[in-house]
Amino acid sequence: MGIKVLIVDDSHFFRRCIGEIVTKADGLEVLDYAKNGQEGVEKALSLKPDVVMMDIEMPVKNGIDATREIMSKQPMPILMFSSLTHEGAKATLDALDAGAADFLPKKFEEIAGSGKVASELITKRIKAIARRTIRTRPAASPASRPPPSSLRSTTTTPLKRPLERTPTTNRVNSRAVDRNASVTKASGKRYNMLAIASSTGGPVALQAVLSKLPANFPYPILLVQHMPGAFTGAFAERLDRLCKIKVKEATNGDIVKPGHAYLAPGGMQMLFERGNRLKVTEGPSHLNYKPCADVSFASIAKNHEGNVMTLVLTGMGADGCDGAKLLNTKGATVWAQDEATSVVYGMPQAVKRAGLTSKVLPLETIGESLVKEMLHG
Repeated sequence: MGIKVLIVDDSHFFRRCIGEIVTKADGLEVLDYAKNGQEGVEKALSLKPDVVMMDIEMPVKNGIDATREIMSKQPMPILMFSSLTHEGAKATLDALDAGAADFLPKKFEEIAGSGKVASELITKRIKAIARRTIRTRPAASPASRPPPSSLRSTTTTPLKRPLERTPTTNRVNSRAVDRNASVTKASGKRYNMLAIASSTGGPVALQAVLSKLPANFPYPILLVQHMPGAFTGAFAERLDRLCKIKVKEATNGDIVKPGHAYLAPGGMQMLFERGNRLKVTEGPSHLNYKPCADVSFASIAKNHEGNVMTLVLTGMGADGCDGAKLLNTKGATVWAQDEATSVVYGMPQAVKRAGLTSKVLPLETIGESLVKEMLHG
């Protein structure tokens, strides 16, 4: 039986284009279409698709509010489409906060440059998030910031603050997390840097981890999140607003400082150089990921003494595994997010299978465990 997809978009043209891609793909089928967010909610709850493909800007009810309602009533994998603009980035991050699993640019040429490659990427993303069970999230309290003004909705509800919800149950089986039992004990090892890699599901995971770090966190933090260039600036601003530590999009020549996190810019590579300096460059054209965690991790292994805490969070593929191997040979510690709390268990699974991980932890306790390990070791 194929993966059943519900397509929600107010554009007849776009619904037809996505519908053709899904119909032609092996193992996928279109379950139905919806032309606005309210209709999308109703059909999602009644038809129970395996994946919902959701536009952000729609009449009657926008995609963010629709996503939040679906996730509060019947959690299911939702793939958002958005514009590659600064406002589009902010709205997409709000959608991820609301519970969406992943996102893609709406214009095919922005996705991959050609219809064929875009079709393959869309198909791959649908299949990846369809495999995952979705965990329910308690409702969050309203945020102080208003919804993006670009969203056309007559039923818009206040946006929720991210991170005020904690996943509690699994769609297939309940999984109560004993926070005290799963927060790891300190090993006593000394560190001088934290390096984190993430992809699909990473924005919410990074918020969950970094928000637990204190303002006086005594080490620099390097972040590699697979994300378009139009999104990383807005994401860094959001993290900086939500976290006690300072977060910025990395720029060429930055000198890394304790208590500061540097997010690799989308479309570029971030390298760590001697003198605690960052180099931001386009890098080799053949690399699949820009930014690429393997590239950043390899540069840390080359130019750092090795006392690095390396964390690999949720994401498709195996980026970060080769770089983590290099870091591990220099004495770095490698932790990974567990399967149950990962949106896509690709990157963390790769480092685990390679025998690099000393800890595999649920997302809920990674931040607290990092504080205990790195500050009280």
